[in-house]
Amino acid sequence: MAEIPELGRKEKVELRKVWPDEARDFTPWLSEQGLDELGEALGLDLELQSIEAPVGGFALDMLCSESGTNRTVIIENQLEPTNHDHLGKLLTYAGGCDANVIVWIAEDFRDEHRQALELLNQRTGEDTAFFGVVIELWKIGDSHPAPHFKMVVVPNEWTKRLKTGESELSQRYREFFQKLIDSLRDSGFTNARKAQPFNFYHFSAGHAQRVQYGARLTTGREAKVEIYIDSKDKDWNETLFEKLMEHRKHIESELSESLEWERQDDRRYSRVAISHQGGIDDDPEKLKETKDWMIEKLQDFKRVFGPMLDELAVFKVRE
Repeated sequence: MAEIPELGRKEKVELRKVWPDEARDFTPWLSEQGLDELGEALGLDLELQSIEAPVGGFALDMLCSESGTNRTVIIENQLEPTNHDHLGKLLTYAGGCDANVIVWIAEDFRDEHRQALELLNQRTGEDTAFFGVVIELWKIGDSHPAPHFKMVVVPNEWTKRLKTGESELSQRYREFFQKLIDSLRDSGFTNARKAQPFNFYHFSAGHAQRVQYGARLTTGREAKVEIYIDSKDKDWNETLFEKLMEHRKHIESELSESLEWERQDDRRYSRVAISHQGGIDDDPEKLKETKDWMIEKLQDFKRVFGPMLDELAVFKVRE
């Protein structure tokens, strides 16, 4: 007869014993150590933008973005059962930040608040998602407490997309950009981890996520590397674009390339790009060539544009 293994007994730990204060203890822990684990539970690659972000006269606990898509993610924390006050703040922050993903973390969810988030998921579009997340702490014996994010509200379409919603083309885009991300992470260019099933990926250039380095494959069989400017304020975008344009000769000289300067008068964003022939339907050898070209040009863009953006992109968004 096989020997029966001796197992430990799981014990729940009170949240306040580890994080006495939500603002001083829990939010800093989440931003510095717990964000990857939360992102894994949500199915997102999260990038922190700021904590205690001002929204009108209030302060949002955490403002994040989704790596690759630049979708805005807001997180509101509560180390107690949910209440109406935090629900009101959550909706205020969602509107003030034009958020795509809204995450409410709490010790427990009252039925009425869980139902409210579920209704919001039913009544909003596919580009908006509300999550209800319970934070728990568990330990076994004398072990250190371990956090666990338990999902209590998840949009139905979100779950379906995560499990089965990718087409064969989307899978090929994901595979291509995953290889690109892995190579760039190894070189220290980015901390991004997960590719998305889209034909582009954006890497943060800092500056409150208003500017990104981008790589994309167009339907016209062109590969592009770009500076993508989108602060959600068209005036700010155009002002930065004009500031960069003043240095066009210097930039193109440093890159030894002629660039495509695309001020989008009929759209909110602007960008500066460079193109290379290549598409997702190319053979593996050609795709590798395209990936290597993107890596080289993204690093060149960061070298040339990075210091310039640090100097030019510090003006305030116009009121």
